[in-house]
Amino acid sequence: MSAAMATVAARAAPAAAMRGAAAAAVVGRHGANNAAAAAAAPMLKSRRSAPALSHRRRGSSSLVVAAIPDMSSDAAPATTSAPTGPPVELSYDWQLDFCSRPMKDERGKKMWELLICDEKRSFEHAEYFPNNRINSVELAKAIERVVAAQGARPRRFKFFRSQMQTIISRACTEVGIDPLPSRRCQTLTKWLDWRIDNVYKQHPGYDGQTAPMMGFEMSSARPLPDALRGESWAFVALPLVAVREEAMSVSSGRVFGDLLELDPNLPDDTLIPGIAVYTRRAAALAGWTKGLELGGISVDLEMSTIILDTGVADSWQYARFRKTKELNQEAKEWEQVKAAVGGLHFLAIQTDEDAESTDGFWLLQDYTAAKF
Repeated sequence: MSAAMATVAARAAPAAAMRGAAAAAVVGRHGANNAAAAAAAPMLKSRRSAPALSHRRRGSSSLVVAAIPDMSSDAAPATTSAPTGPPVELSYDWQLDFCSRPMKDERGKKMWELLICDEKRSFEHAEYFPNNRINSVELAKAIERVVAAQGARPRRFKFFRSQMQTIISRACTEVGIDPLPSRRCQTLTKWLDWRIDNVYKQHPGYDGQTAPMMGFEMSSARPLPDALRGESWAFVALPLVAVREEAMSVSSGRVFGDLLELDPNLPDDTLIPGIAVYTRRAAALAGWTKGLELGGISVDLEMSTIILDTGVADSWQYARFRKTKELNQEAKEWEQVKAAVGGLHFLAIQTDEDAESTDGFWLLQDYTAAKF
């Protein structure tokens, strides 16, 4: 596999801009295809003078309320008193999961659990529910307790289980916080997977035969809406240090986009693959794209199509490329580079490939469903 995915692998018109059989015909243009050129001249230009992205961690606090006695070591009741006064309105999201777990209570009934955390896990909330309290009213009461204990209200609650959308959305609406179906719940799903070995399997009611409930539901990719079309696109990559520079522009509000927590152990020269979209109306396209909750980008080799996932179940035919041996190989290499960095990738929107800045930049990661 070539590390050369830092250079352009293909440039093509988006599929939605074409009709009928013509959709298979795109204009291909190849740049340098070697590792040295990749490191020296990525197609997406970055601002080298920008400082590296950094985040100031908020103070850590923890709250755990157990409706049913929790036998796990991380479930001790909180000892700190709740803040006084009205909750602070936060500018960032919290993540929420509300679902059954592979455990039974003393009645032999399946146990449910509410998990809430912020995107840095500076606080965590875990609460068990008996199966006769699974409704939006009880969930809203629990959310209100968390808000009161933290003295803060998130901008939105992200959740990844589409099957729980009705209950979660009603509860969030009841407490005046917007719900957001999203595949960008990596912090929560990692915590949930950790709890399988460290909490659930240690519980006396653990049932290893319980089938995972409410798996992720994929939908067929649909044609891209007109407002989201670019004029051309390219497979590109950036070293991690340049990705941090682009992320700094997003965190400072200079450009549209969204970010994820980056692994601090990744070397600065690690290549992160991405898709760059070029259009004369880059600012407008970035604004429209901001209205979506982007999940990830993948390549469908059978259809020679770039697939964009949004929300928890939506997928779009983002672009097409010519079905040739060379382009298929480059698409495969792009996916291989992405897999090598744990599914991390990005979407960049800018006026052209020589632009000194982007108008939109989204850090993305392949969605991995929680085990339960």
